[in-house]
Amino acid sequence: MSILIQKVRLQNEVVDVLIKENKFHSIGTDIDTHADIVIDGTDKAILPSLHNCHTHAAMTLLRGYADDLELHTWLKEYIWPFEARLTEEDVYWGSKLACLEMIKSGTTFFADMYWHLPGTARAVEEMGIRAALSAAFFDFEDPEKALTMQKQVMRLHELSTSFSERIQFILGPHAIYTVSTDSLRWLANYAAKHNLLIHTHLSETQKEVADCVQAHGKRPVTYLHDLGLLSSNLILAHGIWLDDQEMNLLAQHGVHIVHCPVSNMKLCSGQFDYKAMCDHGIKVALGTDGCSSNNSLDMFGEMKTASLLAKISSMDPTILPAQEVFAAATLVGAHMYNLESGCIVTGQWADCILVDVNQVSMIPDHNLISNMVFSAGACAVDTTICNGQVLMQGGIVPGEEEIKDRVREIIVRLTQTTSAGLASCS
Repeated sequence: MSILIQKVRLQNEVVDVLIKENKFHSIGTDIDTHADIVIDGTDKAILPSLHNCHTHAAMTLLRGYADDLELHTWLKEYIWPFEARLTEEDVYWGSKLACLEMIKSGTTFFADMYWHLPGTARAVEEMGIRAALSAAFFDFEDPEKALTMQKQVMRLHELSTSFSERIQFILGPHAIYTVSTDSLRWLANYAAKHNLLIHTHLSETQKEVADCVQAHGKRPVTYLHDLGLLSSNLILAHGIWLDDQEMNLLAQHGVHIVHCPVSNMKLCSGQFDYKAMCDHGIKVALGTDGCSSNNSLDMFGEMKTASLLAKISSMDPTILPAQEVFAAATLVGAHMYNLESGCIVTGQWADCILVDVNQVSMIPDHNLISNMVFSAGACAVDTTICNGQVLMQGGIVPGEEEIKDRVREIIVRLTQTTSAGLASCS
């Protein structure tokens, strides 16, 4: 498969871009060659597609459900009971809806932690994007549950060898308050043995930190350090309540952080200190978190919020400018998950978007990236390409109506089940 994008804007030039197989083959002026697909790039700009480095894809099924609650109450009393009723088929369709939303908003990679991983993998395969998938690991200090979870990790790891190269298998311990010390050690050893990334929540709330100190006599990062988890294969979501010593430890071990500003603000988890992270040399990418706490998978909104939050929390308008936050949502995220994407150069994977520079909020055109981050965002995305395949053109994704209809049917069943359960308890 080859794609020729003609007369498209790349930075400050108008060029042709030739994609062959799954990579950018050549970029230049007046490329004269046959291509299976030819796209007119007039009035379009080509940009790297976005990377959502922490989410729970099938939580699209919980969008708008149990809003405006404190995090631990929200999880224990609403989210976990709802999720316990989900089937693999539910997760499949919820993940397809998530992929659809991401494609339409210019995202071609997401890192996921959720239930029924095979259902999510099937959705990713069919929708054509990339993902790093982990099954949520919980044991709640129960040795039998821990053994079950360990067996699940090994079974899914083996299953993942049948997935396409667009999907990577990673480990997903939920958090230090839901996973035992022994299981965390086991996961650290398993990751080291198999060269796998570990993706977990850490220091999302003050309560989590206080509980860790009470239970273990140390703060969360020091706790993970003493268990042998700190390394460049560790990716921490949130990382809000970190002190200077913890940030030093993270930097020394090359640990990565995923900042989820909208979710953090909606749940009142706290304010992420982007400036402090940068001062310590910690790499920061962006994620949306799940739709039950965001409630969107729009990475453009995440970029704008991250930039504004960094500015107001530091009282410095120069912190996290548009170009830097765009890099956090593209190239930094790609490097974090060992992907050959995040920029438009020959030899890299052909993951990109075409944006409409005639869209009203893109005018005037003083700065393309500034417009994308602060004014236009996802509404300007016309075409999404991943792995050399056109997933959306003209704002249309094939099969999107069926996905929406099937999710609506699932929600009717799940909400009826919820109502019945509540009635039986009254």
